[in-house]
Amino acid sequence: MYIEQYYVDGIAHLSYLVGGANTCAIIDPKRDIEEYITAAKRLHLKITHILETHLHADFISGHMDLARRTGATIYAPKSGKCTYDHVAVGQGDSFDLENMHFEVLDTPGHTPDGVCYVVTDRSRGDTPVAVFTGDTLFVGDVGRPDLFPGRGDELASQLYANLNDKLLKLPDACFVYPAHGAGSLCGKAMGAMRVSTIGYERRHNAALQHATETEFKEALLSGMPEAPDHFARCSEINRKGPALVEELPASRPLSPGALQQLADQGHVVLDTRDYAAFGGAHVPGAWNIDAAHNFSTFAGWLLPQDKPILLVAASDDRVAQLTTMLRRVGHDHVAGYLEQGMQPWIVSGMPLEHIPTMTIREVQQLCEDGKQAMTILDVRASSEWDRSHIEGAVHMPLPDTRTRHETLDRDATTVLVCKSGARACTAGSILQQHGFRKLAVMAGGMTAWTAAGFAPTCATCALPHGPRTQY
Repeated sequence: MYIEQYYVDGIAHLSYLVGGANTCAIIDPKRDIEEYITAAKRLHLKITHILETHLHADFISGHMDLARRTGATIYAPKSGKCTYDHVAVGQGDSFDLENMHFEVLDTPGHTPDGVCYVVTDRSRGDTPVAVFTGDTLFVGDVGRPDLFPGRGDELASQLYANLNDKLLKLPDACFVYPAHGAGSLCGKAMGAMRVSTIGYERRHNAALQHATETEFKEALLSGMPEAPDHFARCSEINRKGPALVEELPASRPLSPGALQQLADQGHVVLDTRDYAAFGGAHVPGAWNIDAAHNFSTFAGWLLPQDKPILLVAASDDRVAQLTTMLRRVGHDHVAGYLEQGMQPWIVSGMPLEHIPTMTIREVQQLCEDGKQAMTILDVRASSEWDRSHIEGAVHMPLPDTRTRHETLDRDATTVLVCKSGARACTAGSILQQHGFRKLAVMAGGMTAWTAAGFAPTCATCALPHGPRTQY
């Protein structure tokens, strides 16, 4: 048996190739499937099985594209009630791939439809050697059960039972291969390692140390990060079967005038440059989501789903990659991009907006002077705010700026703060769309503020392998 793992940065998604001598299975495939095709060719293997552990919430799966390209059979949870052609599997089902025996465990809890695949390599023995746990069991954590309104307590109970009565009954030496790693919002406190064992998790996974179900649920359901808007949408797309990537419309280069015309018709302008570049000059009304900072998650979370997207990138070479990152979260209609970026727009005399930056010392001085009406708006997550923040600041997590902006003083200068500046500028682009004009981004964010000794260091922000959503 051979296992190869694939990682998608930004959404911290993990998928797998499980191969024998001539054939292989792909487990929880990402939507851009070329890496699996290339790997199978390199290994001289035929992809015959595509295994889904659950209806993924944070990304669009590549099972339909992979089945079309390879002719492989899709296996998916029976309880997911998927509407595409597949083999529905549940508790007690099993199948073989050469010498490998796959047994299915029903493990609802993170979602109502979760399954795990337990693999025994019969060429070496009759003991399970690996379990592909999807989002049921992570390294250092377990799947969040609160994604379905009104069902959190019920799903947490199911998760507790399935962890203790099924997964923890496996041998200590059995490898654990989860569908996500640190940085995913499908859990709360995942570890940085991407592979573990049942024995290691039994001893060191904090979520598995509770003596009773009540303690487990109280700990698990408290302090959970907010669920992004696109989670429910992605699950439903995966249940029905997403559109084939090869059939999606291609993005086309646009002149400044053509982009403006489409923007006037309601297309979304998405500027993917960093906060310094966006702040210097950008298309009026544009959204800003930095391509380097958890782009897929925030694009899925914040952008309207029903409108075509027009990209503004640092270079035309980035457009294909950005389009892929958008498709991973269900934004399939990237209608075009501003050819050669902002330079043609600027020299054409097109209208411009900007959001200036302020240094941490300029912000500190304004706070001390108290002469200027100013709101320091911290748009980080609640967990970050609770650990460390600027005294007197207003807390409004980034997604909330879409709906709570009316509570802010438009006449005051609003200084936007996050960890580094990326989320702050995203919030600034949202506020500009709602008529805010006195805006500034604190350059370097709380990272710079704490480095200067103005506030205690945020433990979460300081983690070298911590959540990638925190920028």
